[in-house]
Amino acid sequence: MKTCRACNSTDLSQFLDLGFTPPADRFLRREQLAEPEIHYPLTVNLCQCCGFVQLGQVVSPEVLYRQDYPYESSITRSGQAHWSEFAKTVVQRFGLGADDLAVDIGSNVGVLLSAFRANGTRILGVDPASNIVRIAERNGVETLNEFFSQSVAADIRKTKGQASVITGTNVFAHVDDLAGFMRAVDHLLNERGVFIFEAPYFVNLVGQLEYDTIYHEHLSYLSLRPLIPFFRKFGMEVFDVEQRDIHGGSFRVYVARQGRHPVTAEVQHLLDVEKQTGVHSLDTLNAFAQRVAQNRQELMNFLRTLKQQGKTVAVVSAPAKGMTLLNYCRLGTETLDFATEKSTLKIGRFTPGSHLPVIPDAELMTRKPDYVLLLAWNFAKEIIRNLNDYREAGGKFIIPIPNLKVL
Repeated sequence: MKTCRACNSTDLSQFLDLGFTPPADRFLRREQLAEPEIHYPLTVNLCQCCGFVQLGQVVSPEVLYRQDYPYESSITRSGQAHWSEFAKTVVQRFGLGADDLAVDIGSNVGVLLSAFRANGTRILGVDPASNIVRIAERNGVETLNEFFSQSVAADIRKTKGQASVITGTNVFAHVDDLAGFMRAVDHLLNERGVFIFEAPYFVNLVGQLEYDTIYHEHLSYLSLRPLIPFFRKFGMEVFDVEQRDIHGGSFRVYVARQGRHPVTAEVQHLLDVEKQTGVHSLDTLNAFAQRVAQNRQELMNFLRTLKQQGKTVAVVSAPAKGMTLLNYCRLGTETLDFATEKSTLKIGRFTPGSHLPVIPDAELMTRKPDYVLLLAWNFAKEIIRNLNDYREAGGKFIIPIPNLKVL
């Protein structure tokens, strides 16, 4: 990246280097283990002009999403409850009904859109991952197998009409050409329509040391300060923002054409929080990077000590964020025995870079490792509750972030 994705400034400063890692969702089949595995640089820059935080290098979306994408948004109960609340809140707040169209960009298997349909709106999904689109279609959610673009927006407008709401949950931060994306949103959205996106909130990422949230799909790390002038370029404004607990602390941002909706006090409140916490300061971010390196060293030392004591250690849950942690901390089969998962799209594969075999969660009670490293720490309560038999049998859970602890 030579220029800022939000303001086009060339004043970019790197503050974090997580080394070279493979794409976090490229889980391997056994026959692929003997093939070369491409690793890409994973560095993070601050735009000192507008405060936008972004990766230093961009991996082609064709590599990230078109090749057997293994992420399903419907795995956890808490996740499903979140999407249900999202749709219900939006439909009620904006008075949507049977004539209104809800379009979800990066719609995955259609969990959010199914909730919109249950609340009475028309729905349409757009997603580039063909294997995921097939699952969505089986779920009865009409989905275009495309990257969202101005031409796709024009086709939807022609065949379905304009949208009353466009959503992008954990998608807006994945887009390289944000200007093109917003021109497409502008074309598809009706005059009073709202664009709503969710993403991990950068204030939480820094404050809670959530460096594992950084991987190649996440091109941008979002906060309000740089977004307000960015949306203004398209005649739009942020009129509300809500904080949510999901994914380690996210924010839900409401965007519409300027003057269409009153701007809530929460917008200024979060701008004040960002100023107070200094998340757009290079000094703050350099200190964050030092804490990241310290966390890495503590985790590596702790796990190696366990192995020296003859303890067995495995991994529970294999989210994309966990692949950043494993690869940055150089944790592989010399330290960890295997990974367990609930997702059938990952079971039977091997983790990218670290090459741990992925087996079903049910195997945990058969193999009974002494410790498990819980990578989906943002769903720790639910996962530990689901695996209570293992805990009651003496198994211990290692939570790596924000501070190393053992349960």
